[in-house]
Amino acid sequence: MTLTPEQRIELHGFNNLTKSLSFNMYDVCYTKTKEEREAYIEYIDEQYNADRLTQILTNVSNIIGAHVLNVAKQDYIPQGASVTLLVSEGPVDNAEEDSFEESPGPLPDHVVMHLDKSHITVHTYPEFHPHEGISTFRADIDVSTCGEISPLKALNYLIHSFDTDIMTIDYRVRGFTRDINGNKLFIDHDISSIQNYIPDHVQQEFDMIDINVYQHHIFHTKCRLKEFDLNNYLFGYTKDKLSAEEQKDITEQLKIEMDEIYYGMNMDAGSIDEDAEEQFVYKRAPESN
Repeated sequence: MTLTPEQRIELHGFNNLTKSLSFNMYDVCYTKTKEEREAYIEYIDEQYNADRLTQILTNVSNIIGAHVLNVAKQDYIPQGASVTLLVSEGPVDNAEEDSFEESPGPLPDHVVMHLDKSHITVHTYPEFHPHEGISTFRADIDVSTCGEISPLKALNYLIHSFDTDIMTIDYRVRGFTRDINGNKLFIDHDISSIQNYIPDHVQQEFDMIDINVYQHHIFHTKCRLKEFDLNNYLFGYTKDKLSAEEQKDITEQLKIEMDEIYYGMNMDAGSIDEDAEEQFVYKRAPESN
């Protein structure tokens, strides 16, 4: 099913397909002391407080052409924040051609389509290992829409809004709508992979795995940053302050942490091998004709 603005399906009523995007990002840091951990958590809470997150979600709503009806936001003690936006139908412009294509969405505040009676939420989870020097920040953003545009059009902006080491992205289309003849439509746009909504230059920075169930319109993509520079994971100092042995030990701890998040399992040093990799076969449908 390849659609253009000139070939839009005529519906019996409102397009009530529910399209849900779940964007989860992880930032990993090595914090050697209690003071470093507390400083890292304080930094994260300042960088991603409720006001900053509200602005990010407001920009998401602008990208997908929504009107914000209500904002509920909260900073938590000792750490973390949550924001929920209730949104309604925005101005319905003529759909741009790329609204029907698998392509990255815009970065600037740009209205491309609309959604109706839906919501956008974000929750943050700063945490640290109880015995080792690993601290992790996670943000979960959910964008649920009804209407023509897919929330995947906001994915590019979300990726650029956070400093991330690992991303897990889920997309699902639920329910059905009907055309004017009464036929059920369980999806109204072509999609072979979430990766097609991620810009090429971002894809080059990450290792990626797809796990997709095409017949049920369920799509999942995991992304892990390829380049590793220890200086990017030390909080408040650089690796030249560490001995070679310390650098090796910290690097191993960080890579195990990121492997565990990426593969979704606990593991020991060196436990990712070819057998483990085979559990995550890269699956991606051919490009649509």
